[in-house]
Amino acid sequence: MSLFKNLQRMLQQNIREYGMYIALFIIMAIFTIATDGTFISSRNIGNLMNQTGYIAVLAVGMTLVIVIRHIDLSVGFLAGFAGAVAAIAMTQWDMPVYVAIPITLVMGACAGLLTGFLVAQLKIPSFVASLAGWLIFRGAILLVTESTGTIIIPDATFNALGNGYIPDFPDVGFLPGIHKLTLLLGLAAIILFIFNEFQNRRKKQSYGFEVLTTDMFVLKLVFVTLLVGAITWVLAGYQGLSWTVVIVLVLVAIYDFITNKTVLGRHIYAVGGNPEAAELSGISVKRIIYIVFGSMGMLSALSGILFASRLQSATTTAGSLFELDAIAAAYVGGVSAAGGVGKIVGSIIGALVMMSLSNGMNLMGVGIAPQYIVRGAVLAFAVIFDVATRNRAK
Repeated sequence: MSLFKNLQRMLQQNIREYGMYIALFIIMAIFTIATDGTFISSRNIGNLMNQTGYIAVLAVGMTLVIVIRHIDLSVGFLAGFAGAVAAIAMTQWDMPVYVAIPITLVMGACAGLLTGFLVAQLKIPSFVASLAGWLIFRGAILLVTESTGTIIIPDATFNALGNGYIPDFPDVGFLPGIHKLTLLLGLAAIILFIFNEFQNRRKKQSYGFEVLTTDMFVLKLVFVTLLVGAITWVLAGYQGLSWTVVIVLVLVAIYDFITNKTVLGRHIYAVGGNPEAAELSGISVKRIIYIVFGSMGMLSALSGILFASRLQSATTTAGSLFELDAIAAAYVGGVSAAGGVGKIVGSIIGALVMMSLSNGMNLMGVGIAPQYIVRGAVLAFAVIFDVATRNRAK
């Protein structure tokens, strides 16, 4: 009985953090039953992860933008334009892939810094500044592709980013048909998670901070271990981890470390919590705006690269509605509309929630109109939930 009470109390106190995980679990369970197990098959989960990749990259950057109380509408068509630039660099300028990709990322960062300049220096509302970018980059895509239309990308290395999978050990008869390197990486991730959880728990206890009760702490470790283990096993049953998933995981690890373990991360959340107080305490709000928007531009370019790689081409319509998917993923993942609250990992879960809805409804044969209605309802519920929890906290 005490276990149930502790679980209930933990969920009530951390409903913002755990709510999205519960939602994802429910959605996946419903679609698994509705599709007779097709949704949870190794092939479909692998495809779902790859489909989520380019939106997840945008969601990481959008999380920080919303945390500092701004918005960036230009990221979708900036991603599409970046994919076209990368394609042109390789097909028309004969650049090798290891030169074209860095140049595209730098171009994206510069575009983000330009938006940051309009917001930080000229005090233009980010909605208006990024809307201008939305129009400019939409026109830029049409301009660079008007003579060729869709640009086919023949480079195998580039296309592997969106379609390739990590190599595996030679098959020696052990676990045939299972991607063993993926299993090994999943096991390493579980061990690293458990080690970090114990280390953080000891550190909090040494400072006298409140920690989870022992039974809840063990339950959390068991739940995450089973979850990561199950996902790893499912992915290993098809072709293992894709390069897209690897890129997203590395990106999440870097940004999660920056936001949780560095002075820059604390400054970002301080600006989002109260910009005036942050400025008075010595934090350069303008510098934070530049960094966040520059990062957003770079991640937009990376998203465009992943999307172009997945399609093996750059199209005139690439990037359409990407910004709305990224914003929705961030809000569903727990980012507060009031700023100052939000986690990188949460936004990745939010991206999985939104893409799982699309993927599951496609498998069920649901039309595109109901899909938009359902996704809009989920987004509205996420924002209502955010407002309700903030009001209750007050």
